Amino acid sequence: MSTIRNQRNTSAVTQNQEGPPNPGVVQRGLESLTRFAGDTAGDVAMIFGLMAMAMFMLIGSAVDMGRWLNARDQTQAAVDAAVLAGGRALQTNGGNAAAAVAVAKKYYTENIKGRLTVFSDTIADGFTVTEGGTVVSSSGSAFIKTPFMGLAGVHNLPLLNLSGSESAKAVLAVGGNSELNLEISMMLDTSGSMGEYTSSGNPKYIDMRAAASDLVNIVVWANQGTYTSKVAIVPFSADVRLPASLISQVTPPVTDVLWGLTYITGSGSHQNTYDRTAVCVAERTGPNKHTDAAPVGGDRVTPEYTSSGNCAQSASSDEVMPLTNTKSDLLAKIAGLVPRGATAGHIGTAWSYYMLSPNWASVLPAASHPAAYGTPKLKKIAILMTDGEYNSTHDTHGVPGGNANGNSSSGQSIAICNQMKQDGIEVYSVGFNMSAATPTAVNTLKNCASTQDNYYDAENGENLKQAFRDIALKISSLYLKQ
Repeated sequence: MSTIRNQRNTSAVTQNQEGPPNPGVVQRGLESLTRFAGDTAGDVAMIFGLMAMAMFMLIGSAVDMGRWLNARDQTQAAVDAAVLAGGRALQTNGGNAAAAVAVAKKYYTENIKGRLTVFSDTIADGFTVTEGGTVVSSSGSAFIKTPFMGLAGVHNLPLLNLSGSESAKAVLAVGGNSELNLEISMMLDTSGSMGEYTSSGNPKYIDMRAAASDLVNIVVWANQGTYTSKVAIVPFSADVRLPASLISQVTPPVTDVLWGLTYITGSGSHQNTYDRTAVCVAERTGPNKHTDAAPVGGDRVTPEYTSSGNCAQSASSDEVMPLTNTKSDLLAKIAGLVPRGATAGHIGTAWSYYMLSPNWASVLPAASHPAAYGTPKLKKIAILMTDGEYNSTHDTHGVPGGNANGNSSSGQSIAICNQMKQDGIEVYSVGFNMSAATPTAVNTLKNCASTQDNYYDAENGENLKQAFRDIALKISSLYLKQ
């Protein structure tokens, strides 16, 4: 009996294992799954973990960007200070480019000492002087490491735009570029001694042409819109030659009893005949001999009379050129100058004065009218260049060899310079190869200059070019440009 009962029990168990699931077991399983699916106890931790990583990256990136901005601002400020310091050096060191670059590099190096550590800084060696010695430029960049952003693959950032668009320039500007009008009258010695050779291997006048052209290229800019920079050229030797349109307005008419075509002195075998030159003038006489009073009525400039009727300035290329901002005309005028004749420096000085005087506007072409003294945003500048002794004067009738004003050419020049300075004209004087000149010649130029720093003693052609460039830089304004 017991055996039969055990078999039945075994059959029952086997039947339960192979038959349909027990409803109670299934229900309990579903409830467990539902409770698992609805359990949110771990969500916060997971979300916090994901957010923490994002916040860590954001904070890290903010730290990196803050360091970058700080280093960038310091770098840009250092570059700006460096190019301005280099530009100022150009204005005061005679245009020495190498010295200006050295100053810029020094300023940059000093101004980044407190900056955050960077690597691959090429800015310090990227300063140059460009555009004819009028611009100090920067180039290059520096990089700062970004440890947090490096996790996302950005390992460093440039402190300046690699395209160069953020590089700084210190620009020495004249005319419209500095919001200033300029009127410059340049007296250039074309006497016979300017044909002598110097140690440079060139005749003096060749070096003079190069130096004067260099100045014109600096001070006359292409954009002559709202503001202008104009230059007048006054060649001189034993006389000054004027355009035909000007001479008739500033000298007595040939119909005048005293100023006809011929002037005769003495009688018999001692008679001398002098013919009036067509376009050249001697010094002015009378109460306005050293002033810029308008040439009206009987108070005009003395015409020159010579035994041949010819001027010392025998070529039309030697004519005075009134103020103009047409650079090509100015450069052509300078290129045509050649030496001849003696040295009447007082006449050249006087005509440099007249070209800047508003009192002479009525006799000059409209485009060459000098502005009134004291005009806002206007500089009037006279540059007087010679290679030596002022040794030529005229008598009261314009004949070479006399002394109409009872004073030497040097004495008259100083008197005219003093009057120019009283009228607000800044005077620069340049002596060229003056080693053999007398103390009187040197003192004339020193006394004519507005300040001691406005006088230059150029021993050779390179010194002369540096002197003219230094003048151009001194009268320029310095501004920063990106």
